[in-house]
Amino acid sequence: MHRLEFLDLHAFILVAELGTFHEAAQRLHLSQPALTRRIQKLEELLEVELLERTTRRTRLTPIGADFLPRARRMLEEYESSILGIRELVTHQKGTVTIACLPTAAFYFLPSVIRVFSEAWPGIRIRILDVSANEGLEKVINGEADFGINMISAQSSEVRFTPLLRDPFVLALRSDHPLASKKQIEWSDLEDVRLITVSRDSGNRTLLDNALSAEGIHLNSFYEVQHLSTSLGLVESGLGVAILPRMTMPGPDHDTLCSRDLPEPRIQRSIGLVRSNTHSLSSTAQLFIDLLLEHWVKESI
Repeated sequence: MHRLEFLDLHAFILVAELGTFHEAAQRLHLSQPALTRRIQKLEELLEVELLERTTRRTRLTPIGADFLPRARRMLEEYESSILGIRELVTHQKGTVTIACLPTAAFYFLPSVIRVFSEAWPGIRIRILDVSANEGLEKVINGEADFGINMISAQSSEVRFTPLLRDPFVLALRSDHPLASKKQIEWSDLEDVRLITVSRDSGNRTLLDNALSAEGIHLNSFYEVQHLSTSLGLVESGLGVAILPRMTMPGPDHDTLCSRDLPEPRIQRSIGLVRSNTHSLSSTAQLFIDLLLEHWVKESI
């Protein structure tokens, strides 16, 4: 029976990331046969096939793709463990990985990261700016220490701590005819071209559900994958968009502006997502404590 060796894990991660045994072997200063033996030993230990080998490229099997974030976490924990007790206790080194909605990353993180890095300059911060569903998955599988996400991205495997409510607004050009109206009505939007994000988006689901419940039907003319793209199309004059206020640029923007929407008020709840199954590292807990303290002060 083979023992799990961290050099085998490192070899697997490198082959998975580079896609070739040749490049991975060069990075590890191993011969290709020696690298192949390490991967085979890991596969025999796990009793699964992790990689599909072809003449040109190497791809992860579905099980290999599932194992990759776990392998990275195991390696990170191993590397942390050899930093020495003193460095860990005093938080001189370490890594905090945060799965964060792209729209929330700029809003929540810079000021907290600045204070955190001044206090603990040796701790690295990794931000995975991903969609709500991806962020939830990364917290559940342990690839991220915690997440900043929407309450709609829920699972029994995580717990949610709300931080703020983010209302949806109408995004439009400053020279659009609706920009001069004091109060927008849903009927105003029936004849304009609406730019929406795809139905896979948590924001789109929340919006569609709220409008459907009220019998409101809008002209969803353009569909994009990212909120930032929809803002670009609005700025180009192709239509208007209904977006969370957090995604909007500041009030001094040359071209874009926003207007409040009528009832029903549509808003998303943004907050902290933590795993119920993975224990937090002490460095991740430090960051969370600072984040929560910061937002308590902001809300006073």
